[in-house]
Amino acid sequence: MLKKDRYKAFVDYFSTHNPDAETELHYSNPYELLVAVILSAQCTDKRINQVTPALFARYPEPESLAASSVDEVFSYIRSVSYPNNKAKHLVGMAQKLLAEFDGIVPEKMEDLVKLPGVGRKTANVISSVVYDNPAMAVDTHVFRVANRLGLTQRATTPLAVEKQLVKHLPEETIKVAHHWLILHGRYICLARRPKCEICPITYFCQYFSKNFSKQTAGNV
Repeated sequence: MLKKDRYKAFVDYFSTHNPDAETELHYSNPYELLVAVILSAQCTDKRINQVTPALFARYPEPESLAASSVDEVFSYIRSVSYPNNKAKHLVGMAQKLLAEFDGIVPEKMEDLVKLPGVGRKTANVISSVVYDNPAMAVDTHVFRVANRLGLTQRATTPLAVEKQLVKHLPEETIKVAHHWLILHGRYICLARRPKCEICPITYFCQYFSKNFSKQTAGNV
């Protein structure tokens, strides 16, 4: 299958079956989403959604978070991965958000990555979800699924995956395609044992075509 045909099949399937895909993180404003995405690094959305209600109740805006101590923030997020570093990042992020951006979550990549705890992936999530920009955030799910499907070729870094996806996807689908890839990786195309037997898109998946013979494919 040609690359352009694979991309078309990908867009056609998910546009039909999950046209309104969105983040599974719970938030009510850009500040809360930024906090949740920082916390979600190397942690599950399910865990973050368990932690953030109490966190947001205690720190409903950047001012209260900026005025808090790292130790107090830690007490609210101790069950997430790397809570020490994330507590420092959250307090530093809120302080910088107030000092340089009047407490408003910025739109531009170059501004977002100035905030502690915010790398390119997090910045792209904010740009995409909050500001409706055609930004492709590449996490482990996006990286894995894009390569397995054959949407990317010889892409060995998240940035390389991002560039290839942005280049070949129709611009109007980039924002939602990020969620298509994440959700497919989270529930079907698992890292260790992908659920190829129930996957609805094996007909254009490069991983499937390489790893299953025609005989095996008929039994899957």
